[in-house]
Amino acid sequence: MEKPALKGVFVNGILNENPLFRLVLGTCPAIAVSTSLTNAVGMGAGVIFVLLFSNILISLLRNFIPEKVRIPCYIVVIAMFVTVLQMLLKAYIPALDASLGIFIPLIVVNCIILARAEAFASQNSVLASAVDGIGMGIGFTVALMMISFVRELLGSGSLFGVRVLPAGYPDALLFILAPGGFLVLGLLLALVNYFLSGRKKKKGGAR
Repeated sequence: MEKPALKGVFVNGILNENPLFRLVLGTCPAIAVSTSLTNAVGMGAGVIFVLLFSNILISLLRNFIPEKVRIPCYIVVIAMFVTVLQMLLKAYIPALDASLGIFIPLIVVNCIILARAEAFASQNSVLASAVDGIGMGIGFTVALMMISFVRELLGSGSLFGVRVLPAGYPDALLFILAPGGFLVLGLLLALVNYFLSGRKKKKGGAR
């Protein structure tokens, strides 16, 4: 198998195969936790942690995991790192752990992480898998922060919990609720894909 270029693997996770805006994976937890930038950064960091270390371990074990039980094995590996993450949050950042709630343990079944284990880590080297995990994690975090920025700013007039809009601004509570989350996700998804499609056309025309 041809080795993928590490720079391409990294950029791919942020732009061309962004988990939220391009692959449309992990939308449920994204909508649930993107009510504030603080939650977005916390969830994004957690996903980067789990993606990075689960990709590395699965890549190391890829030649030893039997084909018939590969998915259960991937889930066990992911669950191990999610458990470590939850223990660290409870010990050092209990407020964030309480804010994210059930969505931390649900990272175990997050389709982004399982998809990367199956599609990439199980077929590539440890280094490439680590880069893929970081790139995909950063891509997810950036997308989550973009959604959270719009929702928190319009929904509560604040960013990172600090009021930034004038006191007279009427908070649009719709954006804090799930329907507003889907609206923001849909609009950003359309804008990002429009931008990336135009970028591809320009590159194609320049050849």
